[in-house]
Amino acid sequence: MAYLFTSESVSEGHPDKVADQISDALLDNFLAFDPESKVACETLVTTGQVVLAGEVKSNTYLDVQNIARDVINKIGYTKGEYKFSGDSCGVISLIHEQSQDINQGVDRANKEEQGAGDQGMMFGYATKETENYMPLALDISHKILIELAALRREDSAIKYLRPDA
Repeated sequence: MAYLFTSESVSEGHPDKVADQISDALLDNFLAFDPESKVACETLVTTGQVVLAGEVKSNTYLDVQNIARDVINKIGYTKGEYKFSGDSCGVISLIHEQSQDINQGVDRANKEEQGAGDQGMMFGYATKETENYMPLALDISHKILIELAALRREDSAIKYLRPDA
C-alpha cells in the first residue's frame, strides 16, 4: 500500500533552533575553558527576549549573555525590524551553580558508580536512502533550508528572506 511521507525542517532562525544553538555555544565555551565542566542549561527564546537557565559546575567564568548575543547575531538577527536582534534583545541569566546533591550523584571516581544528572529519550534511525544515512524526506528538507540560508546571506536581491525562513 502506497502512502505519503513528509518531513519538516525548521530554519536556523526558528526559536527552537536559536535556543539550541545558544545552549550548544554555552556548553562549547565552558568545555573549551574547563574540560571538566558539568553543564545542564536550557534556553528560552521569544520576541525580544532570551532566558538562560540551568546548572553549571565549572572552574571558569563566562559572559553567557554576550555568548548568547553573538549566536543571535551570527544567525542573522541583526536588525531591529526583525523584532529580535542580538544587539538589543534582553538576555536574562538564571544559571546557577550545580547543586551538591546532583554533583554527588554524577561526579564519581569509579565510572561504574557514576549516575546521570538528567534523563532523556531519543528516537532515530539510519537508512540507506541517502549518503548521510538520514531519511530522504528529512535530508531534502534540510538541504532546502541550507540553500535558503545561503541565499539570504549572499543575495541582496532576496531581501525579504529572514533567519526564520
